Amino acid sequence: MANIRYRIVPIRPEAHLFEVGCTVADPDPEGQCFALPAWIPGSYLVRDFARHIVTIRAQSGSSGRGKSLALEKLDKHTWRCEPTAGPITLTCEVYAWDLSVRGAHLDATHAFFNGTSVFLRVLGKEDRRCDVEIAPPPAVGPNRARYRRWEVATALKRKRAPQWGFGLYTAADYDELIDHPVELGSFSRKTFYAKRVLHEIVITGRHRADMSRLARDMKRICEAQIDFFGAPAPMDRYVFLITAVGEGYGGLEHRASTALMCSRKDLPTPGMKEPTEAYRSFLGLVSHEYFHTWNVKRIKPAAFTPYDLNRENHTTLLWAFEGLTSYYDDLMLVRSGLLSKDKYLETLARNITQLLRAPGRKKQSVTDSSFDAWTKYYRQDENSTNSIVSYYGKGSLVGLCLDLHIRRSTGGRKSLDDVMLALWKKHGKTGLGVAEDGIERLAEAVTKLKLKRLFDRWLRSTAELPLADLLASHGVELALRPAQSEGDKGGLGPVKSASLPVRAVVGARGNAAAGEFRLTHVLEGGAAQTAGLSAGDVVAAVDGIRIGTGGMEAALAGRKPGESLQVHAFRRDELMVFTLVLGAPQADTCVLSVTEDKNAEARRLRTRWLS
Repeated sequence: MANIRYRIVPIRPEAHLFEVGCTVADPDPEGQCFALPAWIPGSYLVRDFARHIVTIRAQSGSSGRGKSLALEKLDKHTWRCEPTAGPITLTCEVYAWDLSVRGAHLDATHAFFNGTSVFLRVLGKEDRRCDVEIAPPPAVGPNRARYRRWEVATALKRKRAPQWGFGLYTAADYDELIDHPVELGSFSRKTFYAKRVLHEIVITGRHRADMSRLARDMKRICEAQIDFFGAPAPMDRYVFLITAVGEGYGGLEHRASTALMCSRKDLPTPGMKEPTEAYRSFLGLVSHEYFHTWNVKRIKPAAFTPYDLNRENHTTLLWAFEGLTSYYDDLMLVRSGLLSKDKYLETLARNITQLLRAPGRKKQSVTDSSFDAWTKYYRQDENSTNSIVSYYGKGSLVGLCLDLHIRRSTGGRKSLDDVMLALWKKHGKTGLGVAEDGIERLAEAVTKLKLKRLFDRWLRSTAELPLADLLASHGVELALRPAQSEGDKGGLGPVKSASLPVRAVVGARGNAAAGEFRLTHVLEGGAAQTAGLSAGDVVAAVDGIRIGTGGMEAALAGRKPGESLQVHAFRRDELMVFTLVLGAPQADTCVLSVTEDKNAEARRLRTRWLS
């Protein structure tokens, strides 16, 4: 069978346009159909990438210069070419101005694309080998000298291309083709080996990163995770594609690479002694996306085997594939020696605080959150904090509870690690999709524990998780207190709530800018909601005093719960007056502390958990 042949060129970087060709040697005699994916695996929202196709045409022959052929559009992302006997070439222009890890971006400084944004799949021939020629921008225009310095970074296998160079690359099938993002430009790069696997770091954007330190730290993360699942790693080369910007954070996993976006300040600078909070957060992102190499790229829900790229692929298991990955990302930093146990507990306390401050946890279970990711989690609005729970955040704490429960119930003989390794053996190495109840059944089989009642409560209800009890069994005390300020997210103890002043709260969140304060979220049952304020309202004054850049925090300084305020706010262009009675803060700020080691069993369990 003839390979499918693609060619992509940044034809007009200044206009953000790629030209993408797709040649089929033996098209369907009844009319070959082509389609662009509606979403990208790993980001659970229908994004309709076909809306960025500016022009599309079909011609006979393999060069795209033959006879014009008619194209019929069948739906929002599918075309059918008129029947023809010989080769056909479909050529389209794709607009690329999405600076994210999910789409495609092109200008005179660089190019980045995911295959889901640019490569039409040839329906009925998705299992064919795909060859793709990656070409440089035309050597014309004011930037032509800059383009001569451009290189190529991707985990795609080279077929006829020099290392880091333009030329011909290849993939075993369409699924593999779209699972290797590509970066073009003049970028920084550094390589290292982890357990004999070549890893490449590529950074696009201006930065002052200490590349040597970055490589050393990332190597420790990668080796810890390869050791965890067992060598050899499931890939022979891995690429970190990092885009450094002023403000940004995110990542998307792929089978042998990841696309990461970070702020420049997140990267380590020369001479840095202790890692900053921002750098630790970046290492957590690296750890999270790398863990996905096993958990979701190879251990997959049955609903994703194979992916249906035309529509939503619903599963109740994102709590495990994203949540358990979120649990292990920081734990792997501890195991690799990049995060101290105290810093881990501080981070854990803040994660617990974040969950407790989400009223939606009382409305939506974590399995429902997983299933509704397409329509709720990825399409959040001003009421989302009141109506949904994050399968990342709560899923990670379900992982914590499951891990600690197994360790306590088996005397430390078993843990969540054993469940993950069983998943890797049964599903990751075989490609067999995980059934919706597959993790629960496997966890019981591995641990010999009866876990159904716990899973029903932790996954399928809105009951609070038994965090305090399970942490106490591992020598860690959990205490809750009211927040001391807007920025108070909890952390390590001790707790001194009795000596802390009681703050007044309005039960709303907002942004202060240009001398005004706009409400972004009004919390369920809070003082602001009771008074009638709504998200989007612009608070102009409190008790006749204009709101300044300090926002509501400054306006409430010295106020006490129960005090009544007169709030002037604009809703649309209408000025309204509200009477607001200040509330008392809830005890939703988590503080963790290591207890005195009088309990030898708790000390032993904690040591094994955080070793």
